[in-house]
Amino acid sequence: MKITLLSLVLLVALGTKPLLGAAVASNELVLDTSGKKLRSGTNYYIIPASPNVGGIDLASTGKDCPLDVVAVDGYQGLPLIFIPYINTKKGIIRVSTDLKIYFPSRTSCPQNSVWRLKDYDYSTGQWFVTTSGDWGNPGRKTIKNWFKIEIYEDAYRLVYCPNVCYDCRRQCSDIGIYQDQYGKRLALSDVPYKVQFQIA
Repeated sequence: MKITLLSLVLLVALGTKPLLGAAVASNELVLDTSGKKLRSGTNYYIIPASPNVGGIDLASTGKDCPLDVVAVDGYQGLPLIFIPYINTKKGIIRVSTDLKIYFPSRTSCPQNSVWRLKDYDYSTGQWFVTTSGDWGNPGRKTIKNWFKIEIYEDAYRLVYCPNVCYDCRRQCSDIGIYQDQYGKRLALSDVPYKVQFQIA
């Protein structure tokens, strides 16, 4: 009886080992293009993980303000800053961490440049990424302001799937590209925009 019980305990312990490893992997560090740790409060360019030159910028898409987030070709775009929900040691950014993302550059619009998920656009059937997010604490009013970085193949992807409000209804989706007359707009998508991070 004791041998059977011991065998069962060992079987359960060995069987759960991959689950423990998976939990550790979700806290993996995000690295920039030079292999250094991504840090909160530092300026980075989000660039495509391909030979094409380009990055993330702001653009007017129908209304002058607030500005929407777009992918551009031909230059690296504007620098961005990542602020994690949980302050980590030395401001290190980890995979699957809720983040606020914002452009530190001044714009012609009175709104701030914190990313947020725009209301559903019935004319295109899309959820676009825009600016004028709320700097406030996590909760129902700020649920649309939180994004994540996830590992994707040999690079990264941006994701909207906030965990900062436990009793809020939310959706989960990759951030991809939707092209229209306004350019390559960031939007929720089944096809992720594969990116990497370059220090500015």
